[in-house]
Amino acid sequence: MQDIRIWFEKRGRAKYISHLDLMRAFSRAVRRAALPLWYTEGFNPHPWLSFPLPLPLGQEGLREALDLRIEEAGYRLQEAGDRLNAVLPEGLRVLEVTQPWAKPGEIQAARYRVVVPRDDPQAWAEQAARLLREGNLTAKKMGKQGHRKVEKEIALAPLIHRWEFTARDGDVQLECVLAAGSERNLNPALLIEALGDEGAAITRVQLLRQDGAEWE
Repeated sequence: MQDIRIWFEKRGRAKYISHLDLMRAFSRAVRRAALPLWYTEGFNPHPWLSFPLPLPLGQEGLREALDLRIEEAGYRLQEAGDRLNAVLPEGLRVLEVTQPWAKPGEIQAARYRVVVPRDDPQAWAEQAARLLREGNLTAKKMGKQGHRKVEKEIALAPLIHRWEFTARDGDVQLECVLAAGSERNLNPALLIEALGDEGAAITRVQLLRQDGAEWE
């Protein structure tokens, strides 16, 4: 038995695939690729696969991760990637297959590239930068209270590690590092909404550890 980590991109129309449908797409792909998957035991066996940090609907990912467990030790990783790419749908492409060195719980942040279409990019960028420097931005987010889900107002400043705006012709590009993980997580769409806009094109570029190094 061997655990492997599949690095893939989710781009174009594939960004509209929900997390549940993404799991189904990869489940079908690994079966069609004839990978020697390890199945759980019990009354309803299913292939063991896990996405360490699911990507929100409508956002692209340049280096997303999927963990699989296969029955054969020493399986050729490159062959697994080639087989998957032959059967995956448009917009999903395997970049690399590696051994999973870091645990999912070590993901603490993510780097994003956000493009906001604007007729007045310079003015919007200056106003957004001022709001971020003031550190008073808040957003509404669903959270748990006991066994119930309730809407809570959260402060965004503690969840924003770095940011930089570039005003261009017709849009503003925001490069930022935001908290991302099982305990602290900021969806960049909430940040853009708090800055007074919506409809931005959001791309997750990289998953990071607490020390800022790339999560592998």
